[in-house]
Amino acid sequence: MRDQKSIKKPIIRYDDGEFQSVEDDIVTEFPLTIYINDEEFATMVCTPAHLEEMVIGFLASEGVIRFRREIKNFQIDEEQGFAYIEIEGTINTQRDFSKRFIGSCCGKSRQFYFQNDVKTTKTSTSTTTISADQCIKLMDIMQATSHVFKGTGGVHNAAICSSEEMIVGRADIGRHNALDKLYGHCLLNKISVRDKVLVFSGRISSEVLTKAAKIGVGIVLSKSAPTDLAIELANDLNITAVGFIRGGSFNVYTHPERITH
Repeated sequence: MRDQKSIKKPIIRYDDGEFQSVEDDIVTEFPLTIYINDEEFATMVCTPAHLEEMVIGFLASEGVIRFRREIKNFQIDEEQGFAYIEIEGTINTQRDFSKRFIGSCCGKSRQFYFQNDVKTTKTSTSTTTISADQCIKLMDIMQATSHVFKGTGGVHNAAICSSEEMIVGRADIGRHNALDKLYGHCLLNKISVRDKVLVFSGRISSEVLTKAAKIGVGIVLSKSAPTDLAIELANDLNITAVGFIRGGSFNVYTHPERITH
């Protein structure tokens, strides 16, 4: 599996009144075009690591598949940047899904995420609780273990955790990609997520909240802020949204009963 998350590039650094020629770690940006049953489905711009997880998580979140076993054939041409998927049955890309470009920039995919959410977004039935101290601890663990972010500063971090520890962490230039990688990992490894916690480094937008609901978690912890629509969705979908986890403090925006002292 291709795993070149960063590359060294020569740069000019200005520091303390002087210019220096140095090498810097730059995050890798990689386009991957997905074909389903020989028809072009989408192009994702991503960090080229854990590509199978990302594609499977993406297809599941869009309702194309529910389980890995529904894929009859899966091939990735890493040199050319193509993923070829053969699934059971047919999919009408013109009717059910508009052809689209999924960029790595924030806020560019809103229309996309609202097209097919009805059949894939789940209202949480989680009864999991987590202590305030654990909220802070899990955020610290996720950030500390993201070596790509430490080296480049150019990725979003996300992790699936129990109330006690991190189970799996993923990083990507695209925040949705990072979440898809987690979803794909859980599907491939048959990890139940209803009692798990999603920890995320970025803003909780409506798209991120919707993606969390598709994955199936009941608690979302973020280092950043939520949007008003994300809060409305979290209320409706019975998801606990916690933001601004920094130092020893945070804000609970919805369903505070899952956060204990």
